[in-house]
Amino acid sequence: MKQTNRRVFMMQVALGGTALAAQQAMAQATVNEKDPQAAALGYAADSTKVDAKKFPKHAATQKCNNCALFQGKATDAAGACPLFAGKQVAGNGWCSAYAKKG
Repeated sequence: MKQTNRRVFMMQVALGGTALAAQQAMAQATVNEKDPQAAALGYAADSTKVDAKKFPKHAATQKCNNCALFQGKATDAAGACPLFAGKQVAGNGWCSAYAKKG
């Protein structure tokens, strides 16, 4: 009986570890600029590479890390954004949904 409980426990530990690793991998996925949602919003991982002709209201000081939607610290290299569920945007990135924090 003890051996069966150990086997069940070890299987649960293995499955739990796999689930945790998968969750962390998903949380760390970054937005691809060619993703349809990102393309529609003009997302650029580097705010200096925003198409100025297409987005003339873009300012050099506008970056994801100082946007009201950015769910990270201003010093973070990347963070979550509700516009791109389950993915992270670059802190130095930009999109047309930019909203000044504060």
